Amino acid sequence: MAETFTTGPSIVRRFARAFIAAFLIAVLAAPLLHPTSAAAQAQPQAASDVTVDSINADMRNKIDAIRQQLNTFRGRVESDAQDDARLAELRVQAEEIVGAMQAIADAMKTRVEQIQSRLTSLGDAPAAGQPPEAPAVAEERSRLLNERSELNLIVEDANNLSNSATQLANTITNLRRTLFAQTLFRHTELSGDLFAEAGDAITTEVRNFGSTFGSWIGFVWKFKKLQLLGAIALSLGAAMLFLSGGYRLFGRFIRRYEQETPSYIRRLSVAFWSTVIQTVSLAAFLVASFLFLDGFNVLRPDVAPIIATFFGFVWFVYFVWKLTYGVLAPGEPEWRLVRITNRGARFLTVAVLAMAVVNGLDYLLSAISEALDSPLVLTIVKSLLASVIVGLILIAISFVRPRLVEDESPDGPGGAWPRFFSLLLRVMGGLLILAVLTGYVGLARFASTQIVLTGAAIVLIYVGLLSGKAISKQGAFTDTAAGRRLAERFNFKEVALDQAGLVAGLGIYAFALLFGIPLILLTWGFQIADIEAWIYNFFTEIRIGNISISLVGILGGLLLFGIGFIVTRWVQKWIDGNVLARSQVDLGVRNSVRTGIGYLGVGLAVIVGVSAAGIDLSSFALVASALSVGIGFGLQNIVSNFVSGLILLVERPFKVGDHVVTGATEGIVKRISVRATEIETFRKQSIIVPNSDLINSPVGNWTHRNKIGRSEIPVSVSYDTEPQKVIDILLELVDQVPEVLRNPEPHVEFMSFGPSSLNFELRFHLADMGEGLRIRNGLRIAILKRFREEGIDIPFPQQEIVFHRGKPVLPEEGDMRGGA
Repeated sequence: MAETFTTGPSIVRRFARAFIAAFLIAVLAAPLLHPTSAAAQAQPQAASDVTVDSINADMRNKIDAIRQQLNTFRGRVESDAQDDARLAELRVQAEEIVGAMQAIADAMKTRVEQIQSRLTSLGDAPAAGQPPEAPAVAEERSRLLNERSELNLIVEDANNLSNSATQLANTITNLRRTLFAQTLFRHTELSGDLFAEAGDAITTEVRNFGSTFGSWIGFVWKFKKLQLLGAIALSLGAAMLFLSGGYRLFGRFIRRYEQETPSYIRRLSVAFWSTVIQTVSLAAFLVASFLFLDGFNVLRPDVAPIIATFFGFVWFVYFVWKLTYGVLAPGEPEWRLVRITNRGARFLTVAVLAMAVVNGLDYLLSAISEALDSPLVLTIVKSLLASVIVGLILIAISFVRPRLVEDESPDGPGGAWPRFFSLLLRVMGGLLILAVLTGYVGLARFASTQIVLTGAAIVLIYVGLLSGKAISKQGAFTDTAAGRRLAERFNFKEVALDQAGLVAGLGIYAFALLFGIPLILLTWGFQIADIEAWIYNFFTEIRIGNISISLVGILGGLLLFGIGFIVTRWVQKWIDGNVLARSQVDLGVRNSVRTGIGYLGVGLAVIVGVSAAGIDLSSFALVASALSVGIGFGLQNIVSNFVSGLILLVERPFKVGDHVVTGATEGIVKRISVRATEIETFRKQSIIVPNSDLINSPVGNWTHRNKIGRSEIPVSVSYDTEPQKVIDILLELVDQVPEVLRNPEPHVEFMSFGPSSLNFELRFHLADMGEGLRIRNGLRIAILKRFREEGIDIPFPQQEIVFHRGKPVLPEEGDMRGGA
């Protein structure tokens, strides 16, 4: 039967072996990926022959070594046919051999293709009667043919070895399935002799256990006292580190404060995180303690499995107790996650903890029996009693009345379970007892383990999912302690807190699943080696058709892309703030250089990221073809705008900060992006204009080459005013403005004789036309003030209308005149 508890050192050894195997595969495959180089081709032919021969000989030696290893594995499979954990390790190693042989075969095939390409370039050998070819060419062809034949033999040998390893892995899988089925459905005849034999065996086992542990403790205390004390000291240090340290770091997530009315999210979080953090801390302490004892050679081979199983028993009972206490909260109804009475909570806590203790003791006593070579009948009777007790406890739970009725106090008597639930409990308990009575003790033991451990894992996952769901609700994260801390320390607003809550909820989902699913898989007969292999394959190779995807490679590519993007932004900022700013380059040139560096840097980051991710772009040739068709039909405007944006950045018909006019839009260019250009009007309205429109349509640029611009101020005076006096006054006033350029010189134009005024226009140039509005306003005020001082009138149109009582008479010409 698949063991529920496994030892710590086995995990470390498996990880070390997997790492060493992966390293050896990489070392074996590295010389094969590039068998020739430019330097090697430049060497003499004899040196090249030596290199090729050495590579081929090295490959043959490695294949022979792996063949011997595979034969050893076959022998170990036969000897360990009843050990599921060892079979799982052998299957993983067989799959590693398959991968190594496949890598060798692929590398050799690449070299064969290179040789074939070289033979094709040399051409066929001359037929009979034709002139002989050069000796160097004939020697080269002969060498290539011999090497190709040798490589074909190596490839065939590697493929055969890979097939043998695959068959061995399949054989191991079938053996494990058969072993699992035999363990579950093995039938035992129950009789009085069976229990009598078990009674005699338990007396012997107790005596053997006492002598074994007594001799071990006496030996250790007499000869390895310092090692034992050192291991205990380090274990206590590990306890301080994992248990108290974890409580200090995560105490606010698991602590229940007195006189606190917890919210639903708070109750869920405390129940989930208190179970996870404290059980993980205890597991780390127990594993470290076992490793210290084993590392100091304190444990004997017959005692080590018992100690490891005892540590597993302690962790299992502690896990079930913490989860039960977190969900039921027998002494604190305000923290309870289910609607049950105080009496029901206390009874269910004791019942669940009793099932965990009984089930854990079953495995602990079985490990003791196995270590002491006790008769199998004793293990059968122990499992029989444990399964019957678990079944009786389930039936007893079905008769409890723990449900809290609406508007009832937690101290009330409570109501019965829902009918289907109580019936389910009785059926499960009855089936356990029935399986025991019919002789299927292994099946009953397995089922009782799943009821306790799998049930606890499912409850933990469910609480974690509920916690993540509650935190990810809109506005819920704001009321949590973490949300308030983010708001205080990092000034997170409501939207940012809501997004952080969503991320936190998804993280709790993932953590709950990653913590609970492996635990469930272990209880269902899977070994740690299986889970390690699945995780390794999941992160290193996922095949979709002929495409192989590596999550580790993709994550590495994303990381390199992120680093490249950050470096690009830093280079943009540094060049803009240190080089271009000190060079007094105008804003438009700085924007163009900054944008160009951004395009180049992001493009390089994408190439590096894709290459690091191991994505073969040739596999996407069909997608690229379809995408090109899509660009031709549906994305041509986007591509046109993108190319137009590049033209604008390179040709620079206008730049950021220019005053432009296009169609009905006039304003200042604020940003030139990939698709469009942002123009801000003088009313502070942002107009987004596609780049292709700016390329294909006329665009007026007031500041194309410089910011010099002409400004005009129209002025009208009465007919009684001397024109020259007006011209002199206007020129005098404009000369007093320092921003007005003296070259070109300001001047006044006598524009026309109006209906009621003489019309003039003051014209002057400014170095920065952006200052024109302010200067014109100042000049108009100065002109009006001066005209009033000089008695110069500014006329406005007037009309006189005459009404007659009789026949209406139209006004004659001259009756309509302008006033002075």
